[in-house]
Amino acid sequence: MYDCIVVPTDGSPEGERALEYAFDLALAHDATIRAVYVVNAAGYGGLPMETAWEGISEALREEGRSAVERVRELAPEGVEVETKILDGSPSRVIVEEAGPDACDLIVMGTHGRGGIDRLLLGSVTERVVRCADVPVLTVQVGTNAPEEPIEGEQPQVALE
Repeated sequence: MYDCIVVPTDGSPEGERALEYAFDLALAHDATIRAVYVVNAAGYGGLPMETAWEGISEALREEGRSAVERVRELAPEGVEVETKILDGSPSRVIVEEAGPDACDLIVMGTHGRGGIDRLLLGSVTERVVRCADVPVLTVQVGTNAPEEPIEGEQPQVALE
């Protein structure tokens, strides 16, 4: 059913919960994991010109290299992992990476929230769910995510 699964990563320990689901699906379907880290340069456009952009860019790329390498380290035996560090708007890049001719599924985390905020997925995740041409599996991560999986627990699934 799945040949390629896109997993956006930011390198955070919270994001590893989404990886667990992606790895389980990859093992079950003999699928490849495509770990994607997006350098969002637009967030730094307001910095003064004298700021060393090369230094910021390289720091973000190094963070990306660490994040995708961590996915490789965590991958169970038998799961092939491709890694990409890309530039652009995170939601747009993630959707493009999982185009209908590229990958079959996106697995990504949402930030754990309480109260009214729990109705919102998070801006990047929400845009991916709305724009993706392939199914998107969202996994709650963060402060309100359970420490241990609940028996019979199913991930939050949002299909576009």
